[in-house]
Amino acid sequence: AVVSTQSGHYGRGEDAMEELERLKDNISSALHLSYSEILIQRAWLIHWGLFVYFNHPQGRDSIIDVFLHQKPYLNAIQTMCPHILRYITTAVVISKRRGTVIKELIKVLQQETYKDPITEFVESLYVNFDFDEAQAKLKECTTVIENDFFIVGCLEEFTENARLIISEIFCRIHQRIEIDMLADNLNMEPAEAEKWVVNMIRLAHLDAKIDSKNGYVVMGGTQVPVYQKLIDKTKDLHLKANSCCQKIDKRLTLGI
Repeated sequence: AVVSTQSGHYGRGEDAMEELERLKDNISSALHLSYSEILIQRAWLIHWGLFVYFNHPQGRDSIIDVFLHQKPYLNAIQTMCPHILRYITTAVVISKRRGTVIKELIKVLQQETYKDPITEFVESLYVNFDFDEAQAKLKECTTVIENDFFIVGCLEEFTENARLIISEIFCRIHQRIEIDMLADNLNMEPAEAEKWVVNMIRLAHLDAKIDSKNGYVVMGGTQVPVYQKLIDKTKDLHLKANSCCQKIDKRLTLGI
């Protein structure tokens, strides 16, 4: 087989990445193989490649570039091994390119029946806008990652970025946010959450300030052109509507 004859050379670093590229080329040029055989070869490469990608500085971006953006490999994942969506989702969550690829990931996740706490965490935020569900799933993600050989080293990075995602979406929906409420959604103590939010505002260049006396994060504060306000309100209308619907559904379910 194209892959099995070379798989013993796998390791870490640039040599391993180059070997993966050679294997990809060999599979693509294996004209003697049937479509189903090529599919199997790509599935094997995907699994063996996880060790390389999660042990290389640029490996997480490579997971996105190969597994999500290259149709032959995405097709192999959807056909042969949908559980690889866990690793694609992890890579997207911790990637600095998250903003440019998250919509594509969501589209793929919604096409598949495979679910685990990591994929469900992303869907709870970007599809359902359900912060209570996201909080619960984030706790489950910790257990999943701690027990997954390939991504156990990503736990701290994943948790930090997951909290950042929760905060960014929460801030887009609300004009004024209670720090205690945000702390609950981030699984943090209020004092820790306040420090974390201050750092997030600085790093993300958000137009927000902390009202420590009253315990609020206040969004806005600078003059925005009227047309931009209209664009922003229209853009966030779907987010706010979904958030309201989720709260109403929960109250009806609980009989409140």
